[in-house]
Amino acid sequence: MVTTWWKHGIIYQVYPRSFLDTNGDGIGDLQGIVRSLDYLTWLGVDALWVSPIFPSPMADFGYDISDYCSISATFGQLADFDRLVTEAHRRHVKVILDLVPNHTSDRHPWFVDSRSSRASSKRDWYIWRDGQPDGPPNNWMSNFGGPAWEWDETTHQFYYHAFLKEQPDLNWRNPEVRMAMQAVMRFWLDHGVDGFRIDGLWHLIKDASFRDNPVNAGYGPGQPDINRFLQVHSADQPEIADLVAELRAVVDAYADRVLIGEIYLPLQRLVAYYGKDLEGVHLPFNFQLLFTAWNAPALASLIEEYERALPVGAWPNWVLGNHDQKRVATRVGDAQARIAAMLLLTLRGTPTLYYGDELGMTNVPIPPDAVQDSWEKNEPGLGLGRDPQRTPMQWSKSVHAGFTDQTPWLPVGANYRQCNVDEEKGDPGSMLILYRSLIALRRRMPALAGGAYRAVPLGENILAYERVEGDQRLLIALNLDSDAKPVRLPSWAGTDVLLSTRTVKPASVSMPFVLHADEGVVIGSETDVEQAIEGAS
Repeated sequence: MVTTWWKHGIIYQVYPRSFLDTNGDGIGDLQGIVRSLDYLTWLGVDALWVSPIFPSPMADFGYDISDYCSISATFGQLADFDRLVTEAHRRHVKVILDLVPNHTSDRHPWFVDSRSSRASSKRDWYIWRDGQPDGPPNNWMSNFGGPAWEWDETTHQFYYHAFLKEQPDLNWRNPEVRMAMQAVMRFWLDHGVDGFRIDGLWHLIKDASFRDNPVNAGYGPGQPDINRFLQVHSADQPEIADLVAELRAVVDAYADRVLIGEIYLPLQRLVAYYGKDLEGVHLPFNFQLLFTAWNAPALASLIEEYERALPVGAWPNWVLGNHDQKRVATRVGDAQARIAAMLLLTLRGTPTLYYGDELGMTNVPIPPDAVQDSWEKNEPGLGLGRDPQRTPMQWSKSVHAGFTDQTPWLPVGANYRQCNVDEEKGDPGSMLILYRSLIALRRRMPALAGGAYRAVPLGENILAYERVEGDQRLLIALNLDSDAKPVRLPSWAGTDVLLSTRTVKPASVSMPFVLHADEGVVIGSETDVEQAIEGAS
């Protein structure tokens, strides 16, 4: 049984603007998170990952930071954050901050100084280049559309921005930049945070020669601008390993903290961020479930490939949703979202939940005049906007889903009267109760928390595997079809259905065994299973 909290724990992402508004401005705040801690402990999560709460002009809603060592007045004050940490820790919940080191806001004092003159002491803190006779320094594109170079009329050079022009990239080849960001990390570690999720980690280092990226032969109409070229030189450079090791050393100077990396790369490159001798990030976020075809062969192949790719001793992790991707219930449908919940919480490794997914929240259509996301505004019509998955948390059937008593910054889902915390708490068949039961079962069963993973062939479009720890052996079988399927269970399978996506009540295994349409089960022989789901139904 593993003991390090970030190995056996469950991480829950809160998007603060959308969690709970306590001051009536239609935007969530830190006090809202504090008031919600009892709900999170009831659910059973172990750590809270809080998306950016620093001062920001909000061009990218907090991912354009103008002060790394303070709290945006939108969310509260530093005292409110300190209270959040204290109250979370009192409930044995860890707090993980979202750190954005790749770029700042163009209003950050560092950049204001940097662009004031070519002779500025902060000039080399950012990436400034002369242009070519016919335009920008090279063909690098912004992730949010258009060229990644912005002309500065004052100093007659271009600066690089991997995202919005209001988000100039820092020059991580400059030792002063690295020391400044390490000081930021220590500031928040001294305030009690339990770790960081590093935004855009694979972007930190760029090609020193600023070579053009190669043309992407697969680019076609309807794709975003960033796909025009392969990001061979603008991201994921070899020198990144040394930088990540430096960040890890900062965290390791404090007891039992975690470093998580946002890395959208193929598996073979993703696992490289564990670092030599596992001195990189503890958890390079594994987003593969967000993009893999939702069928048993594809998922089984993904899991096997990931397990094979992991360095010796590396701890796996799985992500089912976040603020940048469509909600899982929208991607796979309501019925299969229950299967997805069981998959996430029975795989080997640390699971990360996105707020509201435990309710079955879906993407919310945003009217054109209510769009907030700059990406949608920059590249309209491509379906890239992230507002639909960032809508307010649905707490109750009262006005605006109990999120606020004023007009919310984004509209709430039309289904909020049925899909909300209050209603689902009282429904033993709800998605919320399923999530709580799965979390409780995972906490009770060593095989789920830290056991080995082995694939089990059970039938067409059935994803099945065993989790083993010592004498405890569990079978997980997930029917990814909308048809019932008779299944021949292996001889070693237990006699109890510990949990089904159809019901949280344990039952004996009947023969012949039939997996109902869109059903997942956990089968074992734990006689005291009732204790694992006590109070969940």
